[in-house]
Amino acid sequence: MPGNKSQHDTNITEEAFLAGEKTADTRHEYVNGHVYAMACASKTHNKIARNFITSLSDAADQSGCEIYFSDIKVRAEKFKSYYYPDIVLSCEDDDENDYYLSNPCLIVEVSSASTMRKDYLEKALSYQSIDSLKAYLIVSQDKPQVDMLLRNAEGTWDLQQFNDLEDDIELPCVDKTLSLQAVYAGVDVR
Repeated sequence: MPGNKSQHDTNITEEAFLAGEKTADTRHEYVNGHVYAMACASKTHNKIARNFITSLSDAADQSGCEIYFSDIKVRAEKFKSYYYPDIVLSCEDDDENDYYLSNPCLIVEVSSASTMRKDYLEKALSYQSIDSLKAYLIVSQDKPQVDMLLRNAEGTWDLQQFNDLEDDIELPCVDKTLSLQAVYAGVDVR
């Protein structure tokens, strides 16, 4: 990717994007031929992501699932998109490519004011097109709030909202209950 900058006006192929990401200094997301540089993450963002990873590790191991974070892309084939979610849980064979997942079970995005619109609209639509996905969580880094889009038995999506530190989230894929207190441990949220 020339200069490792966003290329909003240039269409590139998925293959060119994937090859370029292997050597890029900056991570990029790919949406239907367009490449966008990713924003930097805050310390708060990283603490929340770490809390999720720590809380899910044992349950993932016991369920035969793998946890990936920040540097592994998720491919949404229907929308010709590749994103770098903050946390991805994969519970089935996903050996198509060593640099992205096509069959995630659970995705977590830690959202900020600058990424909120994309997380709730563009990414939600793309992620929901992935047949293997059971849940997509959008976690606010500014206040105690987790919104979970959960695929129901009919294959449609329900929204569950959690905004009290006493709330518990029942996560699919690993049958894990996670409290908001655990999600926001060590984070100053008002």
